Amino acid sequence: MVIPKLLSRSLIPLLLLPMAIACREPVAETEINTQIAASDAPSLNVVATFLPMYWFTRAVTGDSAQVQALIPPGTDVHEYQARPADVQAIATANILVKNGLGLEEFLENTIANANNPNLTQINASAGIQPLDNNTPVVKAVDSSHDHDDDHDHDHAEGNPHVWLDPVLAQQQVTTIRDGLIAADPANQAIYEANSAAYLQQLQQLDEEFRQTLSQYPNCTFITFHDAYPYIANRYNLQQVAVVSVPDASLSPQDLQKTVQAVQQYQAKALFSEPQVENRVLRTLATDLNLPLYEIDPLESGPLDPQHYLTAMRGNLETIANACR
Repeated sequence: MVIPKLLSRSLIPLLLLPMAIACREPVAETEINTQIAASDAPSLNVVATFLPMYWFTRAVTGDSAQVQALIPPGTDVHEYQARPADVQAIATANILVKNGLGLEEFLENTIANANNPNLTQINASAGIQPLDNNTPVVKAVDSSHDHDDDHDHDHAEGNPHVWLDPVLAQQQVTTIRDGLIAADPANQAIYEANSAAYLQQLQQLDEEFRQTLSQYPNCTFITFHDAYPYIANRYNLQQVAVVSVPDASLSPQDLQKTVQAVQQYQAKALFSEPQVENRVLRTLATDLNLPLYEIDPLESGPLDPQHYLTAMRGNLETIANACR
């Protein structure tokens, strides 16, 4: 059958219509997906001061909030100086999570400069009774020498390194959870479920510490960073001295004085840290005839909250080896 020209011309737009619709469908779907992704983006902006606070906060929020660490991993929190970017981060944040206990000395001025009246602060150490700084500090140099690089720090509010105790870490996670729920009740179910799973892992970690270290009661150790009295207090160990050493070399007289002072504590091991590169520590360990181990204060590492558990199990293995 021959189709008249007029009819064939009228059919052409009709024949092309399905093709046009088919070509437009993916575009429409893409637009819808973009809108869905935009609406699902986390609206809560949370700033955590340093890595352990980031881990604990992210373990609670999951992907339901945007969480960033203010202090770059591997940076000494005690000596940190705020940057303009930190002021901007706090200025645009909904929530700030801090360890507290005087650790983040830079925060007061930084928060004031951020001028964010709507900022909610969560002090993760609220309700925790800190340990006093009672561990004797052995100076590796004469007090008449002027050294600015010693690794001891004065903490007027008590020792702030509570995150290194798996039990107190549970308390910090719980405090962070409650603070997030108060600020963002719409996501309460998410925060409760996430925190319950992480708290269960922390409880298991504590049980591993208890079972392992119960074999070595009153094990004594000396450290170069006063960060481990909570572990010692929790698991019946003894941090008997903190040796404060400068980055520079020691004189033979200084070294001899330090060796004599440290020997009185009869420690089984010396604990250094992965980030510390100091030949003085090795010299001191050799002269004391003590093994030198690396223990991690957990101020550096990947952003995965599971790394807290991994690194703490590494510390447990180190302490057990030192105490055998």
